[in-house]
Amino acid sequence: MTGVVFDVIGGPAVTLSDFQLVIAGYTARDQDALRAHVKELAAIGIPEPESVPSFCPIPAGLLTHSAEITVAGARTSGEAEPVLVRHDGRLYLTVGSDHTDRDLQRTSLFEAKAACAKPVSRVVVPLSPDVDWDSIELASRCDGHRYQEGRLTELLPPVETLERFPADGDVVLFCGTLPLLDGQFVAGHEWEMTLAMPHQQPLSVAYRVTQRT
Repeated sequence: MTGVVFDVIGGPAVTLSDFQLVIAGYTARDQDALRAHVKELAAIGIPEPESVPSFCPIPAGLLTHSAEITVAGARTSGEAEPVLVRHDGRLYLTVGSDHTDRDLQRTSLFEAKAACAKPVSRVVVPLSPDVDWDSIELASRCDGHRYQEGRLTELLPPVETLERFPADGDVVLFCGTLPLLDGQFVAGHEWEMTLAMPHQQPLSVAYRVTQRT
């Protein structure tokens, strides 16, 4: 596959050619928040996971920097997620969207995740060993409206999530998401995800969704 290039703040760009793309789910640090997320999914017919966190490897070719993605289903939506990139043993942090087909999610998690491209910011930050996860803010907007907002204090530290996934080599790991502000999935068209760290320019990814005809 063609390599995926990331621009590294303060360093040379990196290119991932042979890597795993993995979607982690149910990574809430707060068990009450985790139950709320499971309830959100149950409301649209999605069964509870067998274990938490859950890990869903999908084709690496779904990772994209494109500003437009095309989907087949009518009910798809994005979720803002911190994304860990491991390349040659080094870790980088960025933001992405786990865009998912909500109808397929009722019957097959893999098919739901694999049905949609995964937009990710082109810019990554080298990960410091003493990163303060709880100070990092994550947010999403759908069609101009606030959709998700919070801090990573709501999630397991992404490095801990990565440690729970037994994988060697390069990997791009979507590390879970925050609860929806109104608890309802929206099949929107314009999405923007942001991740803000202290003393850093916010990282963002924005994209438009069109349905295949």
